Amino acid sequence: MKYLLTIATCLAAASLYAQVPILETGNGTMPNEWIDKDTHHKLVKLTRVEGENASFYFHNNPFIGNRMVFYNTSATNGKQLYTVDLKTLQTEQITHSATPMGSEIVGTGKHNIYYQVKDSVYAVNIDTKESKLLYVFPADYKGSIATVNADETMLAGAKASDQQKEILKQYPEKSQYFNRIFDAHLPNELFTINIKTGGLKKIHQENTWLGHVQFSPVDPTLLMFCHEGPWHKVDRIWTINVLTGETKLMHKRTMEGEIAGHEWFAPDGKTIWYDLQMPKGQTFFIAGTNIATGEEKKYALQRNEWSIHFNISRDQKVFCGDGGDPGQVAKAPDGEWLYFFTPAGDSMRAEKLVNMKHHNYHLEPNVHFSPDGKWIIFRANFEGVENSYAVEIKKS
Repeated sequence: MKYLLTIATCLAAASLYAQVPILETGNGTMPNEWIDKDTHHKLVKLTRVEGENASFYFHNNPFIGNRMVFYNTSATNGKQLYTVDLKTLQTEQITHSATPMGSEIVGTGKHNIYYQVKDSVYAVNIDTKESKLLYVFPADYKGSIATVNADETMLAGAKASDQQKEILKQYPEKSQYFNRIFDAHLPNELFTINIKTGGLKKIHQENTWLGHVQFSPVDPTLLMFCHEGPWHKVDRIWTINVLTGETKLMHKRTMEGEIAGHEWFAPDGKTIWYDLQMPKGQTFFIAGTNIATGEEKKYALQRNEWSIHFNISRDQKVFCGDGGDPGQVAKAPDGEWLYFFTPAGDSMRAEKLVNMKHHNYHLEPNVHFSPDGKWIIFRANFEGVENSYAVEIKKS
């Protein structure tokens, strides 16, 4: 009897397995679920709304409970915010704006999404779908919001000079504007907006390009920002106390050609993690700086394992990466994979999750761990349109 039960269990598992096809990822239109034939990990298409569906940038939290916020752009509907329930895959349209929006920011505590339409800043609640105008930038101060603090009392962002905006307008490709803006050394400012009162406060000004503005997920007074430009020319990663204005460098370059960037906060707010190369394009690490002590740790990667963006799980035990094509800084001959990383001593043990050879890396995948830590969520264009997908960390 025990033998018969074992056979029955195996047959049932085999039948379930057979229902999910084993396919080459991105080799044509994909079903809603499939198993990557090269990695044997299961993938699920999360965004099933007609049009282009964009997940959030890697360091912007897109989750409120078990719902993920994403953008949909279609010819009939314009650009709107949606949510998808990660358990049921049910989608809901949250905004109905007649004008394109940007600056996606999720506040988990109050179930609000903060966004900007031209010079106006709004909050929309994902439960009630009600939008509220929070702030209108004055005609002489056109800033862009980028982040909300831990207790949702304050927004922050950066303002560039009109000359810098004109460079972007004239030279829209990154290869055209990147060095031009850096070399111009035009004035940039950081600011905060009090959500309750609508008061704007200018907190920092430099004659250099400022960006990547992120509030700590824990400390509502701590803001991270970076000196933008060629990474080998800047000490990039900084923090500022928004109340006192005190700034602090998080990583000082120590050799010619060293670069550090694509920084993000750990979930507990104690560490800032970043891509570290010593020097550029030769030796690769995922590195982190303890904000309080300045102590640094780093985990070595192989060239093919380098990723445009990395991320860390909520329990801070494992990492993921979105890989890169040969045209990226690592010049990796076989780097077009989504990766799952486990620290092992002073290096990373890597596992390939998705073969991304049919994905055009002009669109960065921007990996996130799912709230339950069992999936890696990313965006891709390997079906010809942009959509968001999840790959299961456990092998099928």
